[in-house]
Amino acid sequence: MSHAIDLNAYLRRIGYSGPVQADIATLRGLATAHVAAIPFENLGPLLRVPVSLEPDAVERKLVHEGRGGYCFEQNRLFLDVLKAIGFEVSGLIARVLWMLPEDAETAQTHMLLRIELDGVSWLADVGFGSMALSGALRLQAEIPQVTGNEPFRLLNHAGDWRMQALVRGEWKTLYRFDLQPRRDIDYVVANHYTSTYPGSHFLHGLIAARTLADRRIGLRNREFAVHPTGGESVRRTLLGVAEIKQVLQEQFAIRLPAHADLDRRLEALPTPA
Repeated sequence: MSHAIDLNAYLRRIGYSGPVQADIATLRGLATAHVAAIPFENLGPLLRVPVSLEPDAVERKLVHEGRGGYCFEQNRLFLDVLKAIGFEVSGLIARVLWMLPEDAETAQTHMLLRIELDGVSWLADVGFGSMALSGALRLQAEIPQVTGNEPFRLLNHAGDWRMQALVRGEWKTLYRFDLQPRRDIDYVVANHYTSTYPGSHFLHGLIAARTLADRRIGLRNREFAVHPTGGESVRRTLLGVAEIKQVLQEQFAIRLPAHADLDRRLEALPTPA
């Protein structure tokens, strides 16, 4: 039996009260509200808790339990929401290049969404952590597009698409992808690798992010950063477990899991050099 998402609970979770219909205004409004309300976080992999992509498990964690998640969970939830509203939507998969050379060889470890509206293709991505897309992009190359935060653009070379954001005056590539729709099993395999492979950075450090109307906030291990849109970043180091938990709860709105190993994992986080 297929899972029927509780759309009203989702809308309450993200604080969205606007019109809900299959149009671009709703798509942009939902994406912007989603990335502000549901944080990117990797507490599951850090605590060695399996990450389930079953729709009911994703909804329970992100909507009802006050948690966040990473790309496969975030965009899985958003895909189910859009389908419930009546959008024509499919999943794509990408190779992350953020903070890496343009020619880096990386695995397919990121999920994004393609939406068809009145003969026009759009992209949405509520799961790219510190650079989550607040809004939606028309699937059109070489044109800077306004979002709720930085301008974004797409590049296309012989079917090899790249997602870029304008960061401090320079276009930075987030990831590369093609337009081949993916099946659920493709994300199951990629999710298993990302959440269990010994070399995955999600297992060895704390990551959290939220994208708000006027700023992005991020936490990498003990370094908490605020990046105002168009302004200078402010960073501070969190010293103890109590301070880390306070920031996770107050700044990222995460309802912390009752896990016996949580304090030990947080205590072991490295301090920035």
